[in-house]
Amino acid sequence: MPLNKTIRRELEVAFSKRSQSHGVRAIKYILLAVLVFFFYRSRLFWIILGSAFILAIAVHLFYRYKTKAWTRSYGGWKYDKDDPAGDSVH
Repeated sequence: MPLNKTIRRELEVAFSKRSQSHGVRAIKYILLAVLVFFFYRSRLFWIILGSAFILAIAVHLFYRYKTKAWTRSYGGWKYDKDDPAGDSVH
């Protein structure tokens, strides 16, 4: 798969409104808001925010590995080969 096609696919999955349940999406943004609220004035703010970003990338890559580039179901990811965008998670 060409690199730009791979990157486009990763961005589609990462930012798809259907790739995460509403509960997971809400928890993710609430956690981000809590981190910003409590640590914004801390000297550790950028370290904590960067660590959260690295953890998010690690989880994304782990799921990509376990789903064989989003072509197999795993955990919360339900693959639907009839869905051309492949972002069918419920």
